[in-house]
This record gives sequence, C-alpha cells and structure tokens, in this order.
Amino acid sequence: MVIVKCAYRSLGTSLGTKQVAASATEGSDAVLQSPSKEMDEFTQEFQRNRIPVSDIQRLILSAGSSLASLIDPRRHDMIACLGETTGREALERMLFAMKNSEEGQQILTEKPRINTRTVDMAALSKLPETSFGYTYAKFMADNNITPDSRMEVRFLDDPELAYVMTRYRETHDMVHAILNMPTNMLGEVTVKWVEALNTGLPMCYGGAVFGAFRLRPKQRQNYLRHYLPWALRTGNRLKPLMTVYWEKRWDQDVAELRKELNIELMMNRKQ
Repeated sequence: MVIVKCAYRSLGTSLGTKQVAASATEGSDAVLQSPSKEMDEFTQEFQRNRIPVSDIQRLILSAGSSLASLIDPRRHDMIACLGETTGREALERMLFAMKNSEEGQQILTEKPRINTRTVDMAALSKLPETSFGYTYAKFMADNNITPDSRMEVRFLDDPELAYVMTRYRETHDMVHAILNMPTNMLGEVTVKWVEALNTGLPMCYGGAVFGAFRLRPKQRQNYLRHYLPWALRTGNRLKPLMTVYWEKRWDQDVAELRKELNIELMMNRKQ
C-alpha cells in the first residue's frame, strides 16, 4: 500500500512538473501541438492536468490502484486512476457510439461540463416534479452530493478519450437519479453493474464484482434476489447512456425519458 501511494505521488509531482511541459511542445498528438487559441477550453485544461506515463508506469499504476481500491473503496483517487489506466478500449468504443449518434456528436462538439458553475441546481429544483431536472436536483439534495466532486483526468494521452472519461464521471449521479438508486454500497454496486454492461469499463466490472463482497448479510440477500437480476436485465437492454445530452433533457418528463432509454424501475425496493 505504501509503495502504491509513493508511486502515485511521485508520478503526480516529478512527471507533472517535468513531462507535462515537454508534452505540450513535443507530444506526438496533433491536438497537443496546436496553438492554445485553437484548442477548446476542455483540451486546454486537460493539457495542464495531464501526466504523461510510459507503458511500464501505466502497468504499475493499474496494478497499484486496483489493489488500493480493493483495500479501501473510499479512495476515489485510486478508483479514478484505475479507470484511466485500464479503460482505453472501452473509452474508444464509447467514443465510437457517441460519434455515431446525433446527440452524442453534439456533446463531443460542445464538450459541456457538469458542475455548480454550469448547472443551476436551484432552478432545477423549481421545475415540475415530473421532470428529469427536478428528479436530478432532488437526488443530489437528498444525498447531500455536489457535482463539483469529480476528479480531473490525468493519465490518458488522448484529449477526446479524456473528455469521454470526464463525461462518464460527471454524469454518474444522473445515472443514479434516472435509475432511482441510492448512494449506499448496495446502490453503488447495482449502478456499477448497469454502467459496466453499458460502457464496458473494466473499472465498473471490478466495482460491481468486488463491491458486492462488502455488502452486509441482509443487503447481500436483497442484492442476489432483487438488485443483481434487475441490474443485469437493465444493463443489457439500456440504450448507450453516453449518447444522452442530459442537460438538454431537464424539462423532459422523467417517466418518458426512462421509457426512451428502456429503463424499468425496480419495484418494492428493499435496502
């Protein structure tokens, strides 16, 4: 565990200060060679935060963050690192799906962000109770969650894939809201199964499988009888969530949106 932390901190300091500057001028990616004025706001931010890593360093980070995440699921930095170092193929498939969707193309062009600067939570809470916007705002308020808590992407080398990962992280709470799933361990494991089947991210599969071991006996019983079958059924029939421009759906009737996405809520849910 100590080795993992040291490696992560070392990469975050030595690579962050020495290699990021070099990558801005010497990187192989054409987008990173372009003048700042030609880059969108997200790409510029990504360049500032990016930490270039070699294949060996990526392997070390992947193994170490996987172990650290299993030991302490509250280490969101390790979970984020694991997602970036193991998810490239899944991110490429997600990007492909977005590029082949009219709504997904719009997301990639505009690169919207989800935080308290871009989303007026107070305004959403005043929408009709049947709207998706109200459902999302109520979910965030009920669970005392802020959209500002997501970590920036640092260990990917492609700005497009970095945005896809960022979008996945920032829309995670919207998935919770549309699925009507709580943020406790049972709810998180259930949502991870849905996300795993929908996105293919190895991190999601890991969270779904190993997170279940941390459930209390009563939760585990409900999980096996109700939550897991529902999650597998929902995940396999759900439309690609990354192609949904959630911010343009605030006014949409939430029941209508669920029907569009092939979501049937779990009835008589037990904790």
